[in-house]
Amino acid sequence: MTAIFVLAHAPLATAFLQVAMHVYPDCSDRLAAIDVAPDSDIIAIEQHLRAALAEHSAQEVLVLVDVVGASPCNAAAKLSDLPNVGVVAGLNVSMLWRVLCYSNEPLDALINRAVDGAKVGVQQVFRTKPKNLPQRRDNHAHDENSSQQ
Repeated sequence: MTAIFVLAHAPLATAFLQVAMHVYPDCSDRLAAIDVAPDSDIIAIEQHLRAALAEHSAQEVLVLVDVVGASPCNAAAKLSDLPNVGVVAGLNVSMLWRVLCYSNEPLDALINRAVDGAKVGVQQVFRTKPKNLPQRRDNHAHDENSSQQ
């Protein structure tokens, strides 16, 4: 089973871990969160991530980061050449839940699930009016034929 590491600006990683536990309470053995402090440099972040990966027993690891080009992403990218590590940026809740749901899949498939999950999680939302109901008229509104005096 693939381990999932959330690497993000503090306190996002911990917050995403809590959201994950809300829906997948049994995922604690395959999920880790690393919050990056504002004053952390890329070398320190990379060393922290390498140490966390070394402590974990998973054969494959997917690292989810919050923002492309930011320090967590840049540090994780230095590990992306390892054969058992994948990195995906643009973390959102939909991505995380999709990855946890399919965490038994191989790393390459899980990377695709992460990207697809992120895309599905970003949509414009509309408030739709129920159909077949009469329109409610606001008593305070004036139509075109009325005038104020």
